[in-house]
Amino acid sequence: MNTLNYKLERIQYISFNAFFNLIQTNKTYIQKGFSGTVKRCETKETSEKLFKEWVSEENNNNCFTFFIKDTIKNTIVGLINIKNIDYSVNKCEIGYFIAKDYAGNGLVSKFTSEIVTYCFDILHMNKIFIRIAPENIGSQKVALKNGFKQEGILREEYKGHLGKLEDVMYFGLLKGEYLKDKT
Repeated sequence: MNTLNYKLERIQYISFNAFFNLIQTNKTYIQKGFSGTVKRCETKETSEKLFKEWVSEENNNNCFTFFIKDTIKNTIVGLINIKNIDYSVNKCEIGYFIAKDYAGNGLVSKFTSEIVTYCFDILHMNKIFIRIAPENIGSQKVALKNGFKQEGILREEYKGHLGKLEDVMYFGLLKGEYLKDKT
C-alpha cells in the first residue's frame, strides 16, 4: 500500500459525519479496544456529543485527536489520539485504530511514528504509554515497531464492551530511548 496517499488530519478539520461513519462502519471490529468510544457512539446525538467533547478537550490541550485520511478517496480510515495527559510528569497515552478494510497495511505504524514525534517534540512529553489487549497482536507489533517496550500487564484494568474487567498489556517509551533510537 502506498502510504503517500494518506495523511493525518486534526479533529478540527474533520466533519462530524466522517467521524460518525468511521465508528459506525467499524463498530464490531473496534469495540474490544475502544469499548468506551463505541458505547458513547450508539446514536448520532451521543456521537456528536463525544465529537464536540474531543474538540473542546483539544482546545484546552487535554487530548489531541488525529484521523488517518485516505486522500484519494477523501475518507477517514483511522484514528490516533493522545489522551490521559499528565503535565505534572509529562506523560501521556496514545490509542489508535484503523478501519477493518485498511488493517495490516502499515498505516497505523507509520502514523504512530509521527504521533510519537509530536508527543516528544511538540508536547514535550517524557513518556508515552499504550495499553493493549493481550490478544491484539497487530497493535503490539505497532508498539514494538515504534520502539515501545512492554513494561508489564495491568490486571483487570480495562472495562470491555461486555462490562467485564480485562487485563491490558502496558507498553512505554521514554524520551531518552526515543532520542537514542533516532541517532
